[in-house]
Amino acid sequence: MPLYEHVFLARQDASAQQVDDLTNQFKGIVEGLGGKVEKTEYWGVKSLTYRMNKNRKAHFTLMNLDAPAAAINEIERQERLSEDVLRYMTIRVEELEEGPSAMMRKAERDDREREGRGFGGGFGGGFGGGGGRFGDRDRGPRRDRDDRPRDDAGASSNAGGEA
Repeated sequence: MPLYEHVFLARQDASAQQVDDLTNQFKGIVEGLGGKVEKTEYWGVKSLTYRMNKNRKAHFTLMNLDAPAAAINEIERQERLSEDVLRYMTIRVEELEEGPSAMMRKAERDDREREGRGFGGGFGGGFGGGGGRFGDRDRGPRRDRDDRPRDDAGASSNAGGEA
């Protein structure tokens, strides 16, 4: 049978129990149609890049499936009908990933960093540290607009595009 990675996003105001019930409902559909759910991962509530149906956050859940196409079609049909599901995506893959997914590895790495460095440590993270990519560099004194060199006409010396 074909292998799939299926991710769905549930509304932020749904409880973790409701998301778990949705996951179990979809598992039942897959198993009822002759497929297998190899792995499920609950990634937690994460911020969305843009608002979806007035939601700024969503519950993310991954399911690795070994199922016939009919099972995938039925899961997606049920998700379209459900008001709790904001988005879903199914990708056919050659082989399923063993162990934790990249999202879970990232969460574990973030937890280790938080434990090891405390709040606001690390690579310029935290508050007031002025971190970021170049936060550790001193930019030097700031030139005001009046300090720029000007030509005779009062325009900037590079206004004409000359080198």
